[in-house]
Amino acid sequence: MKPNLDDVDSKILALLMDDARMPVSTIAKRVGVARTTAIARISGLEKRGVIAGYGLRLNQALYQPAVRAYVGIAVDPRQAGALVSALEKIPEVESLCAVSGAIDYMLTLRCRSTGELDHLLDKIGLINGVRQTSTSIILSKRIDRSPI
Repeated sequence: MKPNLDDVDSKILALLMDDARMPVSTIAKRVGVARTTAIARISGLEKRGVIAGYGLRLNQALYQPAVRAYVGIAVDPRQAGALVSALEKIPEVESLCAVSGAIDYMLTLRCRSTGELDHLLDKIGLINGVRQTSTSIILSKRIDRSPI
């Protein structure tokens, strides 16, 4: 069920996604509401589950591993569950998304070198049910609006 958000809620969420530690007084000023209204709105968003939690976003220039890559995976549908289980055990797997189209899953890998990436791709290719992989190395992020 999609939450019903008005303009004020949307603006508050945008500010918090940019800086989850932004003071409520600053949020209130930028949105154009009273501080108590901003507090109530944020509390309401938390209670309704729109805000699921607050986290830490690392400075990618300082923390980012040397190599990150997107890997598209085509898999035998009968082996999809086994693939997900096998990928859960690989610590270099950053995310796995089921997608539509010619591939079934899009995977993000993070590793220290292209040699490590090559090894991981060989390992993934040997997982039962994997029919094909297609890899693109991430050169840089030009836009990053992700809240995580």
